[in-house]
Amino acid sequence: MTIAFISDIHGNFEALKAVLAEIDRMRVAEIVCVGDVVGYYSQVNECCDELRRRGIPSVLGNHDWYLGYGGFCTRSKSVNECLAYQRKVITSENVNWLRAFHLQMQMDTVRIVHAGWGDPIDEYLTNPSEDYFARLSGTHFVSGHTHVQSIHRFGGKTYCNPGSVGQPRDGDPRAAFATFDGETFALHRAAYDMQKVFDLMEAAGFHDYYYGGLKTGAKNLRRLAD
Repeated sequence: MTIAFISDIHGNFEALKAVLAEIDRMRVAEIVCVGDVVGYYSQVNECCDELRRRGIPSVLGNHDWYLGYGGFCTRSKSVNECLAYQRKVITSENVNWLRAFHLQMQMDTVRIVHAGWGDPIDEYLTNPSEDYFARLSGTHFVSGHTHVQSIHRFGGKTYCNPGSVGQPRDGDPRAAFATFDGETFALHRAAYDMQKVFDLMEAAGFHDYYYGGLKTGAKNLRRLAD
């Protein structure tokens, strides 16, 4: 059974639609979200509603925690300004849905967290190492949070970061996701029209500072907050 992994959607419904359309085209029926359904962009309800409609499970990301439990980011004023807007628009049903997310999940042989296995919602695996995964039981691992798509193999263990659907930070602006066929991970990208995202953010009162990085796949906020 092939599984598709999506992560770090961040309220970017246009990117999510493109990724889900590509996954449907590939006829991959099983989809798992690696956290951060919300945060940054304005269509948080649309993203939550679509995952709920499809029955796509998700682990808890740091932005899901911020919005679900009333938390704030200690690293970025800009992130908190986005959260303040999202708190005004998100439905109570979607808040309760976010609160139901688990910290970890396992699908077949794949262990899944949003960030890392030391801190499931806020650890940065920017340089995954063999020593790190030697301490963990299992053979296949998936996490997101860095918004950088990658696959690393360490002997008999494989780690995959599917990248970000809604805010890639690896120099490729296309929405990112990954698949796993039971043995091997594969990385994928999907192009989409970003203009609607820009227009909606502007209508919500946000200027280019908050979304300009989407154009190049660069980090668009000056402080890393994921």
